[in-house]
Amino acid sequence: MGTFATVSLPEEKGEQLQKSFEYMKAVEHSLSSYDPRADIYRLNHDRQVKLSPYAYEALKLCKHYYAVSGGYFDITVGSITKALYRFGEEERVARKSELQSAKIDFKGVHFNEREAHLDEGVTVDLGGMGKGFGIDKAADYLHEQNITEGRVALSGDIRCLDTCEMAIQNPFGEGTIASFRTKYPNTAFSTSGNYRRYVGDKTNNHLIDPKIKRPEKTFASITLISRGSNSDIDAFATAAAVMPYEKAVAFLEQRDLAYILITTAGARIVSKNIEHYVAELEFAATPKSSCKTK
Repeated sequence: MGTFATVSLPEEKGEQLQKSFEYMKAVEHSLSSYDPRADIYRLNHDRQVKLSPYAYEALKLCKHYYAVSGGYFDITVGSITKALYRFGEEERVARKSELQSAKIDFKGVHFNEREAHLDEGVTVDLGGMGKGFGIDKAADYLHEQNITEGRVALSGDIRCLDTCEMAIQNPFGEGTIASFRTKYPNTAFSTSGNYRRYVGDKTNNHLIDPKIKRPEKTFASITLISRGSNSDIDAFATAAAVMPYEKAVAFLEQRDLAYILITTAGARIVSKNIEHYVAELEFAATPKSSCKTK
């Protein structure tokens, strides 16, 4: 998944801590596009593979996210992120002609419970939901072990098992741009932003709009907060990050979650229901304006 995992549990839960890492490692070994042993890596390179249960479950979720997002969550952006920009490998800036000729088509992904294959020219990238999926597997295990204190994190995707204090990284520079405290245990967070991975400058970032085949530039940072699954909000943050402004807000308003959006112009948009999820929300002075949705 191209990032570091952290798990914080009470000191006496060392065995469960180790096991939670093993769950996330198992997800990595299924969904990674970097690990030659992973199903998704082999799918991209061999074009047809047998699927592990995790890979099949994740592909089913991706198909669902593609449908509910109107195609804005599309794992075939891998034809750009993996094949052209090569994020996480020998990175390069893709040419406009290459972007426009890239094959973005979820219909080119074929799978069932046993196997998957790709149409010619299609490459997939599950990075838009894989971290959330890994957190869900670790958190589900910890819940089965009756562990109610701690935190599981993969970069900007986090699950707090109890109440916790959180901060959002400043997408424009050093430090944080917002902080808050959760009101309830078992709260999920996902932050997506154009500052997390890019080549050269932030205009060449990893958040690819599959409709226009180029990086989106509307949002600098999107944070979603939910009491549901991390897989869902990881995917929803990825989808919203590449939508036009009005469409993104409308899409998020239909979901069971709260949001904090920071545009590239510095405006911040906070969902009206934010107080149902967090308390003591404070912003740094960096954004230029703010508002709550209607």
